[in-house]
Amino acid sequence: MARSAHSKKSSAGWLKEHFDDVYVQRSWQDGYRSRASYKLLEIDEKDRLLRPGMTIVDLGAAPGGWSQIAADKVGAQGVVIASDILEMDALAGVHFIQGDFTEEAILNDILTAVNDRGVDLVISDMAPNMSGQSAIDQPSAMYLVELALDLATQVLKPGGDFLAKVFQGEGFDDYLRAMRQAFDKVSTRKPSASRSRSREVYLLGRGFRG
Repeated sequence: MARSAHSKKSSAGWLKEHFDDVYVQRSWQDGYRSRASYKLLEIDEKDRLLRPGMTIVDLGAAPGGWSQIAADKVGAQGVVIASDILEMDALAGVHFIQGDFTEEAILNDILTAVNDRGVDLVISDMAPNMSGQSAIDQPSAMYLVELALDLATQVLKPGGDFLAKVFQGEGFDDYLRAMRQAFDKVSTRKPSASRSRSREVYLLGRGFRG
C-alpha cells in the first residue's frame, strides 16, 4: 500500500512540476505543441541549423514540437519528413509517417519519402519509454540513437547536419567517437529548456563526411 501511495504522490509531484514549468506555460501561450520546441529554438539560435528550402527528417516527432519549428523555418520550399511510433496530429508542411522506425518497413517508408532529394538535416528527440532502471533504459536509449545515426548516414547530403538527444551513461563515449568519425565537427548542447537534473544532452554533428 505504501508503495502505491508513494507512486501517486510522486506522479502528482511530477504533474505539479510539469504545469508550473515555465516552458510548458510558454508553449501554451506561444502555440507550440511541446516544451521541447524551446530546446530546438535555442540550439538553432546558437548554431543556425534551420534555413529556408531545407529537407529535414525528424525522428521521434510526436507530438510535433520540433516538426512545427522545422516546418516554419524551412518554409514552403522546404520539406519536413517526420516519424514516430505514436500518432501525431497533422501539421502543414510536414509529411508524417507513423510506425516504429526500428522496423524495416517503416524505415523504407522514410527512405521512400526522402526519395533522391538528399537530406540537409536529421533531428532526433527520441527516447524510449523509461522504466526508471538505468540498466534497462540506457541501452534502450543508446539503441535508438545509434539507429538514428545510421539513418542519418544513409540519407544526409555531404556537408549535412545531425542533431540528436543522447543520455549520458554507458555507451555515450563510443557514440561520441562514432559521430566524430562521421562529421567534421561535433558539439554538445544542453539547452536551458532541458531539465538540469536530466542526463540528456544534445549532440550536434556538422559537416557530414559522406
